[in-house]
Amino acid sequence: MKIGIIHHGCAKNLIDTELISGKLIEKGYEVTLDANSPDVEYVIINTCSFIFDAEEESVKSIFDMIEEGKKVIITGCLPQKHQKHLKKLIQEAYGFVGVSDFDKIAELIDTKKEFYYVSKTPNYIYPETTKRAQITVGSSSYIKIAEGCNNTCGFCIIPKLRGAYKSRPIENIVKEAKELVLKGVNEIILIAQDTSFYGCDIYGKPSLDKLLYELDKIENLGWIRVLYTYPTTFNDNLIKAYQNIDKLTKYVDIPLQHSHPDILKAMKRPVIDGLKFIDNLRNKIDNLSIRTTLITGYPTENEKHFEHLYNFVKEARFDRLGVFEFSKEKNTYAYNLKPQVPKRVKLKRKNEILSLQKQISKEINESLIGKKIPSIIETIQSDGIAIARTYKDAPDVDGLIYIETDKILVPGDIFDVEVTSCSEYDLYGKI
Repeated sequence: MKIGIIHHGCAKNLIDTELISGKLIEKGYEVTLDANSPDVEYVIINTCSFIFDAEEESVKSIFDMIEEGKKVIITGCLPQKHQKHLKKLIQEAYGFVGVSDFDKIAELIDTKKEFYYVSKTPNYIYPETTKRAQITVGSSSYIKIAEGCNNTCGFCIIPKLRGAYKSRPIENIVKEAKELVLKGVNEIILIAQDTSFYGCDIYGKPSLDKLLYELDKIENLGWIRVLYTYPTTFNDNLIKAYQNIDKLTKYVDIPLQHSHPDILKAMKRPVIDGLKFIDNLRNKIDNLSIRTTLITGYPTENEKHFEHLYNFVKEARFDRLGVFEFSKEKNTYAYNLKPQVPKRVKLKRKNEILSLQKQISKEINESLIGKKIPSIIETIQSDGIAIARTYKDAPDVDGLIYIETDKILVPGDIFDVEVTSCSEYDLYGKI
């Protein structure tokens, strides 16, 4: 039987989709991303419910497939968040599976009966024996090093959807990385809800640095990249790993969310001096590129708080920056926090930060002209232009560098590329 898969959400959710596919293949099913194919009877939709817009996109896919006459199985964050209420709302769906129950999907389909299998309290255990059926295999691949989260950020529903933090053993992660390298992957990207907390639950202390040193030993691996670190666990040992490991891209992704102490406190985030933290990283790690994400319009944010955030961005001069308007999510601390900020104000503040960052990004890119930057080849266009990413850029969220060359290039190769020109977010160069 051929089963269709539709994926929504982040890279962490993507790995779950690949694990679901792998489990189905183990059971003898054929898996396709062409859910509309006439020979597909069942369609599994792995949903995202992090913010309202993501939820809306997932729901649209569900009803599109129901209208196509498919037997729709809803898994991921949406059924975990809404539980049996979702079953009442979408009675046409064939099955519902929670975030920590997806390894049961193949068995549930085998029964040929409609089903509801959503654990009330998620207890995600990474299925170490299941081989991921990768949706995308190219120069780079993600590895999930942990699941769940122990932080209690006021705006975030993830701990309720994913449960407590659970690290994977170092040896299992290294084994997976070696298998990916054998497939031709040259950059592995470590992800978790909070990567710098890695190991606290199984090794008794933050151990991301130890994992990085083990990954550094893998032959024929070009780059290691880390996403989603957290300020309070970005310790001296991790900084030393960035100083000492050549394969570790000098790229720090650390969502700070805000700068003003009042708002950080209201967010239930660490109240830190953001500029002091950033300066410390830059002083200790040469050629460091820093990415962060911020939230505008969090409840209680006033003009004074926003001015503080604006000036913080102006002074910090982040290499990469994402901004989200606050999204009001049920069952979070911030849902009932008052005063709430009007939507038009949230959007206005977001656009002001993005406009400032656009100018900063252009100035940073202009300063790179004439310099040589290590870059990984992603694809080769039919006109011979190679599309690549510098070490300063993570897939999908950051910029690209477009390379003119008469050399034969292979995706995954890493070259020093001389920057010849730029736009606000992208670079152009030659080998």
